[in-house]
Amino acid sequence: MSEPSVIDVVVIGGGVAGLVAARECLKVGLDTVVLEARPEIGGCIASAELDGLRVDVGAESFATRGGHVAELLDELGLADSIVSPAGGGAWLALDGGDGGPRFAPLPKTGVLGIPASPLANDVRAVIGTRAAIRAYADRLLPVLTIGRESNLGELVEKRMGRAVLDNLVAPIATGVYSADPRHLDVDVVAPGLNPAMTRAGSLSGAVSQLAASRPAGTAVQGLRGGMTTLVDALRASIAHFAGRIETGDAVDGLRREGDHWVVTRAAGDDTRARFVIIATPASSALPWLASARPDWAAATTVPWPAGPPVELVTLVVDAPDLGAPRGSGLLVVEGTPGVTAKAMTHASAKWGWLAEEAGDRHVIRLSYGRLGAANPLDGQGDAAVTALALADASALLGRHLGSTDLRAVERTPWRDALSHAAIGQRERVDVLESLVREDPSIAVTGAWLAGTGLASVVPHAKEAALRIRHNALGLTPRP
Repeated sequence: MSEPSVIDVVVIGGGVAGLVAARECLKVGLDTVVLEARPEIGGCIASAELDGLRVDVGAESFATRGGHVAELLDELGLADSIVSPAGGGAWLALDGGDGGPRFAPLPKTGVLGIPASPLANDVRAVIGTRAAIRAYADRLLPVLTIGRESNLGELVEKRMGRAVLDNLVAPIATGVYSADPRHLDVDVVAPGLNPAMTRAGSLSGAVSQLAASRPAGTAVQGLRGGMTTLVDALRASIAHFAGRIETGDAVDGLRREGDHWVVTRAAGDDTRARFVIIATPASSALPWLASARPDWAAATTVPWPAGPPVELVTLVVDAPDLGAPRGSGLLVVEGTPGVTAKAMTHASAKWGWLAEEAGDRHVIRLSYGRLGAANPLDGQGDAAVTALALADASALLGRHLGSTDLRAVERTPWRDALSHAAIGQRERVDVLESLVREDPSIAVTGAWLAGTGLASVVPHAKEAALRIRHNALGLTPRP
């Protein structure tokens, strides 16, 4: 009886991190297979066909920082497909004091909502003059009270007051990281802010320095046709290098046998490989690591915080007269009356290519679910969720949208959105990654290690693959 064949690399997880890592291994001739439990690859990038439109129902853009995503897109032949959002900007929805919401444009100069100029007109329009004066007092607080801060929420409240925290910083923290700012690590979400405070002597002065050092240009971009265009290109590139992607069969175990790894699967045959890259969420990656290497159990079984359950509801409505009353969308301050959603993206107003395809229709995405609270859509039937989403969209856009306007609707739940930016998470990640680096035959990647968004995930996945392919080719072990 012949011995089972052993391939070079198995990548567990078919999200962008796994696909990027697999492609990097394939580029140097390593026989590589990607295993994905779900029927479709792409992870947090997904689309749906709604009323004849291909619409993103997951990540819809990427941060331009570092240039890592643009470099990957160029490699994949997608550079000409990169598009910038329309110039309408984002808004905030707040308590209007009359039982309904009020609206104001999101202030333009700041970092995570922390204003560089607390007395600016757009800041006062959100928090009022009295709260703006309190925020400006940050400039007058003694420099000696500034140390190295770790808690973003506590820092903002101490230096600028509760109004800035609740009405400017919290909505952005919730929208970007699905987390309360009191749970976020300053050094992770705002690198350079602590040393800038020491130099400037105030929080607003530090924000001014960081804002001035940012490169000019759009902070986020997208792809004509939607972000799943990237997934399609990665799939094609993996096929070009003779890689394989196997979907619909969950991995249920990982163990070491002699000089190779054995990946056991729920329905299919075991897969044997010299090297393994785990590119799944923490909820599955951590148990595999603990069972594969018992000496790693201490680092993998410590309490890892759970991410909030988030659900997107995407509407396509027939509303020729709607326009773009809230620009590209808005963030909702917690407690805003008459609104259940935490954020809304007016996708057809944000992306010109989608507006062209939609014609008189509008594509609106509403996001539900905040950390520490039950998702308001849990247990709700489709009819109730659709009615709630239409009511929220009507309240936020100032134009009644009813069932007669609705052309299509899609619910998309997202789970396991563990934030790399949570306080203490970076230390947990550092310990785990230092252990994994001791074994040259395994690597781990994904947003729970790398950070939120493709700008963090892509370079982390490439580095994980570079270490594996370096070791697979018999070169000096890469740290």
